Amino acid sequence: MNLAVIGTGYVGLVTGTCFAETGNNVICVDIDVNKVERLRKGEITIFEPGLETLFERNSRQGRLKFTTDIKEAVDSAQIIFLALPTPPGGDGSADLSYIMGVAKQLSHLITEYKVIIDKSTVPVGTAEKVHAIIAENVSDTLFDVVSNPEFLREGVAVEDFLKPDRVVIGTDSERARKLMKQLYEPFVRQGNPIYFMDERSAEMTKYAANSYLATRISFMNEIANLCEKVGANVDMVRMGMGSDSRIGKRFLFPGIGYGGSCFPKDVQALARTAADTGYDFRILNAVMGINDKQRYILADKIKAYFGDDLTGRIIGVWGLAFKPNTDDIREAPALYIIETLLAAGATIKAFDPEAMDNIKKYFGDRIQLCQDQYETLINADALAIVTEWSVFRTPSFQVMKELMKHDVIFDGRNLYDLEAIADHGFLYHSIGRETVGNKPA
Repeated sequence: MNLAVIGTGYVGLVTGTCFAETGNNVICVDIDVNKVERLRKGEITIFEPGLETLFERNSRQGRLKFTTDIKEAVDSAQIIFLALPTPPGGDGSADLSYIMGVAKQLSHLITEYKVIIDKSTVPVGTAEKVHAIIAENVSDTLFDVVSNPEFLREGVAVEDFLKPDRVVIGTDSERARKLMKQLYEPFVRQGNPIYFMDERSAEMTKYAANSYLATRISFMNEIANLCEKVGANVDMVRMGMGSDSRIGKRFLFPGIGYGGSCFPKDVQALARTAADTGYDFRILNAVMGINDKQRYILADKIKAYFGDDLTGRIIGVWGLAFKPNTDDIREAPALYIIETLLAAGATIKAFDPEAMDNIKKYFGDRIQLCQDQYETLINADALAIVTEWSVFRTPSFQVMKELMKHDVIFDGRNLYDLEAIADHGFLYHSIGRETVGNKPA
């Protein structure tokens, strides 16, 4: 099949590459000339495990191409994916200007039947708005607008795309339905479902799924905070809860709040949609408030220990991306933690396996970026663990003790066993568990 993907961010590049991998001809469009040139030269523009191999193979074999010319892409494709940004506006609602701008362009380019697919996460009713804009200049018989939300997790997006739990397709058009079924059948050969529904239900499904997962995270963070006050261990509580088949084990790990490109903006957008209808979505409002507070909890622990004035203190930071296996720092808890520590006068030395370039653009020279995790610890008063990269799970504790001024760890991801870390001689603060060790700073 001949496909166009408009937008080459995380969703667009993964979508285009994975569709090419199943034999489709894909042309990806972006207005960023430099990005398109890099992609044409074979330089992948995001970090996503497993993507580079597929990208190289499909580019080399001619199934995956890149252009800045939207007309070229539209003319060559029967199916057109809109994988465009929908950032939160000032009131939390999704900004649809990119999507509506492209829809306006499409209204002047479509001359034969096309399926236009909203792949971006968009508010309920967006498919109808896109349809209305295109229909200003194009007959209804020449296009259908479909909602096909993505459920990709950064860090495992390729696996999620190639082997989806489910595919959700919103359309009332039988013609579009047949084409979409043909397109996705190679990805569900093991029997995972393709759910066909109306466009509004498909749009709501994505927001409902992400908002529920964000709610689980915030709930467990509240449980963890309470565990610290009553002397319970959140690890034990999590295991006891997760073994219940009605609850399950996933998204029950406490920490320092959710971040990234999806959960924060999707929860905001759904709450805004509710408010616009006059409905008070109290759970979501609470989830956002809890997460806003949780992002600062590690900095609060550091200040509680050393005092509010951190002038002269060196804090090593392990992890900057919002989660492991990505270079994405959008709404990363690290940003909030570091800003708070800097405001208190601390010197920050930081390391992340993939997010260094992005964090350099954000902080400039305000923090010191290090070559590896151990360099951050030279003369450090404390270590803050912010992202749970695998490389941080089994460090050399002896080397750490030799480098650090004070053997103090503030762990926002509960990477270490309490008894073991105490045996290594560290004072160890974590989330929802007792503080162990008693070495003074």
